[in-house]
Amino acid sequence: MDKIAVAAQLKAAHLNLPRAEELRVAFQKCVEDYYLSQEISDLEVRGLVVTGDSRVGKSREMKKLIRDFNDSATLMPDERPAQVVSCLLSGRVTFKDLGIKTLKALGYEIKGTRTQEYIWERVLDQAEGQGVIGIHYDECQHVFYEGAKSNRIFLDSFKSMMKEPRWPLMLILSGVPSLAKYIQSYEQLDRLLAPVHFSTIKLKRDKEQLVMLLFAFADQVQIEIEEIVTPEFLARLDHASSHRWGLVIELLTETLIDAKLKGKTQLRVQHFAAQYASRTGISKDYSPFTAPDFMEAFDPKKLFDLSG
Repeated sequence: MDKIAVAAQLKAAHLNLPRAEELRVAFQKCVEDYYLSQEISDLEVRGLVVTGDSRVGKSREMKKLIRDFNDSATLMPDERPAQVVSCLLSGRVTFKDLGIKTLKALGYEIKGTRTQEYIWERVLDQAEGQGVIGIHYDECQHVFYEGAKSNRIFLDSFKSMMKEPRWPLMLILSGVPSLAKYIQSYEQLDRLLAPVHFSTIKLKRDKEQLVMLLFAFADQVQIEIEEIVTPEFLARLDHASSHRWGLVIELLTETLIDAKLKGKTQLRVQHFAAQYASRTGISKDYSPFTAPDFMEAFDPKKLFDLSG
């Protein structure tokens, strides 16, 4: 329970990076367009396509964005609070499967023996009844495959969901960069989705943000970190995390939890080396945090299986 208490403090921490503001502004514009479309019939509902490499922190930012919007209880013209739901996709799915997963995200269970048409009718019923104005499909690249005939079905269906006269839905599709390629291949959908890209860490550009993140999380659990935040340490942390914000946050969080439970008041490089070793199985005595030739010796993409 002590570990859970410390972890809860850190999981609740959130530093607003510039990309979060870009995402928030784009999302706000989509919500405004949605509300205007309810007032002016010839205006179209719009959405977002959010891309970035694996573990750059897309899901974390999307969850916070959607949670903040839902908590705001923003009223629709009929004075009901609007909601956005999120649906995680993994592995190959048919459009019927997508309907079943969408209904589950809406809190409605349905048997797979029902027809595709019936299932998607229930999606509209539930969304309209609950005041759900948008759906976020996370890891959406999983519905597309190179040369698959089903690609066009999904693309056309996503467009239709946004143009549905009975209850249009604002779509947010997020995934790895290949997702954008499929969206761009279908102009009618592409023009409805504003692109937001999450880039990996570039130290020359992001050094200040990385330092702020380290201090913000360490402060949450009253642990000092100032002594080790040097240019060399930042370069090692960046490389060890394969330039991914998400991996930096995961490694930092786990290191802080371990240090707090052991009664440490000051983080050391060795703490990061030990935590990295436990995550990857390599020796803590020869890791990106300790090896002199760390850039040549380690390929974090392979250690963390970041191929997708």
